[in-house]
Amino acid sequence: MGIYTYEDLLEYFPYRYVDRSKISTIRDLDIDEPYVVLRGKIHDMHTAGEGRSLRLTAILSDNTGQIELVWFQGLKWIKESLKSDTEYIVMGKPTVFNGHVNIAHPDLDRADNESKTNLKYIPIYSSTEKLKSKGLHTKGIARLTEQLLRMAGGNIPENLPASLIRKYKLPSRANALEVIHYPTQPHDITLSMQRMKFEELFFLQLDYQYAKHERQIKSNGYMFTIVGEHFNRFYNEKLAFELTGAQKRVVKEIRADMRSGHQMNRLLQGDVGSGKTLVALLCMLIALDNGCQACMMAPTEILANQHYATISKMLDGLGITVELLTGSLKASGKRKVKERLRKGEIDILIGTHALIEKDVEFANLGFVVIDEQHRFGVEQRSKLWTKSQRPPHVLVMTATPIPRTLAMTLYGDLDCSVIDELPPGRKEIKTIHCNDTQRLKVFGFMHREIARGRQVYVVYPLIEESETMDLKDLMDGYESISREFPLPQYQISIVHGRMDGAAKEYEMGRFKRGETHIMVSTTVIEVGVDVPNATVMVIENAERFGLSQLHQLRGRVGRGGEQSYCILMTSNKLTTNGRERIKTMVDTTDGFRIAEADLKLRGPGDLQGLQQSGILQLKIADIVNDEPIIRAARESVEEILSDDPNLDNPDNGALKVHLMKNKKALSWGRIS
Repeated sequence: MGIYTYEDLLEYFPYRYVDRSKISTIRDLDIDEPYVVLRGKIHDMHTAGEGRSLRLTAILSDNTGQIELVWFQGLKWIKESLKSDTEYIVMGKPTVFNGHVNIAHPDLDRADNESKTNLKYIPIYSSTEKLKSKGLHTKGIARLTEQLLRMAGGNIPENLPASLIRKYKLPSRANALEVIHYPTQPHDITLSMQRMKFEELFFLQLDYQYAKHERQIKSNGYMFTIVGEHFNRFYNEKLAFELTGAQKRVVKEIRADMRSGHQMNRLLQGDVGSGKTLVALLCMLIALDNGCQACMMAPTEILANQHYATISKMLDGLGITVELLTGSLKASGKRKVKERLRKGEIDILIGTHALIEKDVEFANLGFVVIDEQHRFGVEQRSKLWTKSQRPPHVLVMTATPIPRTLAMTLYGDLDCSVIDELPPGRKEIKTIHCNDTQRLKVFGFMHREIARGRQVYVVYPLIEESETMDLKDLMDGYESISREFPLPQYQISIVHGRMDGAAKEYEMGRFKRGETHIMVSTTVIEVGVDVPNATVMVIENAERFGLSQLHQLRGRVGRGGEQSYCILMTSNKLTTNGRERIKTMVDTTDGFRIAEADLKLRGPGDLQGLQQSGILQLKIADIVNDEPIIRAARESVEEILSDDPNLDNPDNGALKVHLMKNKKALSWGRIS
């Protein structure tokens, strides 16, 4: 439960409240309700079963009927504490077992109990079966909290500045905690919860913003004042098209950071195909113009190879040395690259995790690009800092758009730039939902696109058949597609995660060169494959994928000037959640709208790659629904630090204490 101190106990908040006055009758019980309140007498207590299946059963009766109450743990204690023919208030979740309605491990309170816990609004706390068996059920936790609040006697110190409490008309901390654990009016609960949400988000932002402020003061970054020959020659001679307005804006934001004298830590968000790599390259060229090296780290060899091929081609003829360093490179090749890097003979190094190995030394690393940054842990990212005597400027990129609320919360210490515009000439991908009965129609469409000289992706969620999940697996799919598109007229590539690097590269290469018509694959092609001639993406069992993954897969097509299509194949039976995801994909191609929908459907803890952050375990705030509070908390922190950067004002004394307490532990969150 994460309760180690008295403060932890006070901040272990109820997840809901039950109105004790709304008592249901047993006859009219709604079994779909998440929690019900009943009033009646208990009788016929007896144990049944043996070993692990041992259980205690009792009958609760009111004047309309009766219901079973069941316990599986703590039986001796429960049996001794329950009194027959005594009236109880019973609260719990009704379930159906063997055709009978029962309530397992209910919370009980004697109807004549006059203690403080006998409130109209009963707080319900999360617990586990094991803890409940030891008395730490809702009532047990409430009893401990009541005792603690009584001991404190209202002397709970305030931790927010008085100016903020006045500005937002917040209740005091002591009052808010009292009301949350022992409420009397719904209105009071709302106000108190808003107070505690604001507090939680405020201190989260304070930690981030102060770390950012300290970094800017202490970490003298490279001052890149020159925009010289490398940048200008590439811009004037090699750029075949005009940058979008969004790309120009973002380059200016990054340039301002690079010449500020402070080390840059910037997050670059941009939808699939928005031109992030080009922006990163332009900024790396500025580093070169200022006598420094640059590197780009990607999470997979496929993506690193893709970046290497793209950037080498773009810089061809400009006398700039670009090299690749990945795990699959032969030992002799690795040695050669590392030696040339140390001597300063390599300008731009592109690679995977191999870049952060101990023996990789740069002559003068000044600019670091980390692509698909959510794939790396913060410790991995931080290792690139040690590759230079002075902290290099860091640009972290993601093609998984992050909702505003999440970006403000997760990346509070990063400056954010967004490319919210696609290059001209790109046509919006048409997304179509089909079920298994329409498969022949889909095959017919694939035939027509291939006849037009186009290529097709078919993506499966699994490699081999699973006994527990009724999914089309990749090998079965490959065989059925091979029958429909036979040799020698059609060529098919197959790629999945269990193939070795060389085999994957061979198959990818064939597809890129147009030697194969169809790529049958698992999600290894989610990022890093750029084939402008591919116009159709068929995703099998699309209901099994998350929204951000579907969006990433869809982004593999639509990379040329031709109209492209994404076909989402599903079974006829879809869950409500699955149907909502598919509808979102059909309705929009806007990555930020999709990210917002994903956040609402799945919650922040499930979003791809964000679990590692560790700060999503918020105690009371809700990333999805509390955007106004997040915004107010962030603005308040910015205002305070702007007026009082060292928090010397006596009104900010509690904030300084908080920061000093947190400073004792190493915070990986400060690094990228």
